[in-house]
Amino acid sequence: MPNFNQLPSKLPAGKTSIFSVMSSLARKHNAIDLSQGFPNFETDRKLKELVYKAMKEGYNQYPPMNGIPELREQVVAKIEKLYGKKYNEASEIIFTAGATQALYCAITAFVHPGDEVIVFKPAYDSYEPDIKLAGGKTVLIELKGEDFKINWEELEQKISSKTRMVIINTPHNPTGTILNKEDMLRLEKLLNNTNIILLSDEVYEHLIYDDAQHQSASKFPGLAERAIVCASFGKTFHNTGWKMGYCVAPEVLMNEIIKFHQATVFCVNHPMQWAFADYLKNPDHYLERGDFYQQKRDKFLELMHGSKFKGTPSKGTYFQVMDYSAITDEHDVDFAKRLITENGLASIPISVFNKDGKDDKKLRFCFAKTEETLEKAAEILHKL
Repeated sequence: MPNFNQLPSKLPAGKTSIFSVMSSLARKHNAIDLSQGFPNFETDRKLKELVYKAMKEGYNQYPPMNGIPELREQVVAKIEKLYGKKYNEASEIIFTAGATQALYCAITAFVHPGDEVIVFKPAYDSYEPDIKLAGGKTVLIELKGEDFKINWEELEQKISSKTRMVIINTPHNPTGTILNKEDMLRLEKLLNNTNIILLSDEVYEHLIYDDAQHQSASKFPGLAERAIVCASFGKTFHNTGWKMGYCVAPEVLMNEIIKFHQATVFCVNHPMQWAFADYLKNPDHYLERGDFYQQKRDKFLELMHGSKFKGTPSKGTYFQVMDYSAITDEHDVDFAKRLITENGLASIPISVFNKDGKDDKKLRFCFAKTEETLEKAAEILHKL
């Protein structure tokens, strides 16, 4: 009988993600789930009908590896209109099984054993495992203050001859903050005259509030020439379970990404590609998302007014970080679990994203929910 328990693990420190832990606990206790980042309302009926239409018309076999030309053209045109950067639809864009696969392919394509990758913490939890699988070394920089700002002097000090890649995320999960124009110009200047690749996670690009503008890496020539920009249809169009994302990059970088895409999934959902190609023809379908979610953010904050939770309004994403230090000094993971088991409400503790698990007594709540759900959640939180 073979003993596979002795096999070495490529991710020995790997744990079940906090999202799975909290969602499973929420289901077990029939709790209101403001933990995982997905809406509890339906995607647009028109978009679903377009998928069904494509299925009926026979688009059910393998599409081209990097995506159907019609969708590539629509996305490239959208990026040019919004950010002023014209990508080559034939050689500089690829559709992926969610943005997570795009991130994985980008990291594994370029990070070699011994290479260093700079990651800002708190950070989305797929970056570091991907870097480790590629044999790279993660160099962590903690975002500073209540606004989670980059310390540019620290970044400059951490860049070395071994730095292969820098990963940014704007709008930022889990904090809901954004990088502004000055931030991007500072980054552009720092990376000038280097061969460092920029991996820009922009899955919440259309979810920005208070009249702010998304500062895509594509907008800045000195960044665009070295940037792999990852995006998500699922986050924008309320269908995270469809797992549809994409990335754009200069051809010399995309050539390598395609090799890993081919070896992992080869291609992604064919009828959905046709549906999105049609749906994107109306820019309102993505341009109105910011106003839609700002109303939800404002509603959640209004409902939370007068509670013991405090937080700076989210500037992007559909997450709101709230400080609970006026309620308890419990570790955030313990408090989050108790919120589920004793109060019937699920959230995400921020420490799991932080460097060395630093606990700042903060929880992340997803406000991509119906008004009824937000009202019930706020009622529970007010009682604490």
